[in-house]
Amino acid sequence: MARVAQGLTVEVAGRQVQVTHPDKVVFPRAGLTKLDLVRYYLEVADEALAGVRDRPMVLKRFVRGIDEEAFFQKRAPDRRPDWVEVAELHYASGRSAAEVVVRDAAALAWVVNLGCVDLNPHPVRDRDLEHPDELRIDLDPVPGVPWGQVLDVAAVAREVLDDHGLAAWPKTSGSRGFHVYARIEPRWGFPALRLAAQAVAREVAHRAPDLATSRWWKEERHGVFVDFNQNAKDRTVASAYSVRPTPDARVSTPLGWDEVPGCRPDRFTVATVPARLAEREDPWAGLDRAAGSLQPLLDLADRLGPVRRPEPSGSGRREPTRPLVEVARTRTRPQAMEAFERWADRHPDVTAHLHPADVLVDGMRGRSSVWYRVRVNLEHVPAGLRPGQEPLEADYDPWSA
Repeated sequence: MARVAQGLTVEVAGRQVQVTHPDKVVFPRAGLTKLDLVRYYLEVADEALAGVRDRPMVLKRFVRGIDEEAFFQKRAPDRRPDWVEVAELHYASGRSAAEVVVRDAAALAWVVNLGCVDLNPHPVRDRDLEHPDELRIDLDPVPGVPWGQVLDVAAVAREVLDDHGLAAWPKTSGSRGFHVYARIEPRWGFPALRLAAQAVAREVAHRAPDLATSRWWKEERHGVFVDFNQNAKDRTVASAYSVRPTPDARVSTPLGWDEVPGCRPDRFTVATVPARLAEREDPWAGLDRAAGSLQPLLDLADRLGPVRRPEPSGSGRREPTRPLVEVARTRTRPQAMEAFERWADRHPDVTAHLHPADVLVDGMRGRSSVWYRVRVNLEHVPAGLRPGQEPLEADYDPWSA
């Protein structure tokens, strides 16, 4: 490594990669700097590249560390090395974006230097941007659901995929949930991929109705939500061996199915994963050799029939099926929770009846970042105690920011 003004250069794969502000603390509690993060990704480069190589990715940049909200950047920076490649993705909105495609460890280090903590690739290769080769099931527990239930639902998702001819590949999300992937032949477009994933979700909920749900509307969910919408064209998921923005720098870690029962996500961190890979082969080493057909899941979708949707109101908007009040709209999640606490302090008789899952905190996509909406489901509150809609505790406008 060579020191330069405001940083240093690292030789990676025969290329010179500049690391600016290498001593900047990215994870305050863990004490990890930007250079520590670059070193982690270079140490696990072979395995991390397997999840992102040749895939366009959205840059999720934590330029001030994980304690500040990230911003999302689809378009690759104009000022970039000539060896950083891009692919032009076209969206339903009519817009397009030339997104970064990582092919080697040098490009990997370069995106980490931009402030990317986790890596968020699309489920397509740049040689065929309209036909995904990866189905991704994101298991998202509602508040109050124990970790063991998430793992039980993962086992059911594995059964559903196996029964329909696809090998299931598990990994921790590095956050609250769990991921199950399947490699597919790139013969179908995104609408078919999402439909197949929705069929998986519905079948999991059918087989384990007390544990899981495929309900789209958040206030109607219970247990573990089997999130199929991560397979829509504009969606990305943190890839294998991505570091997640948690205080202890957890890593989204591939597992063998024999490791899933009793696994704990806090055991897989920047500090532990390199040693794990030094001791054993990557459990996902055979993923690319396991591509299967999406057709059996599409046949399942046909048998299940269309999803029933609630009737819209006279305004054309969906009529909520639960009694909801909106509490706040904020720029950050901590601000959202502070706003809820203020509301709760004013309504102690109401909050005494709330279940953990009744407080709905939604991360909403703005132009380039996530903002937060807080709602409360009042279905467990006696009708006579339910407050009406009040002025918001905070009313952040993401479109004017």
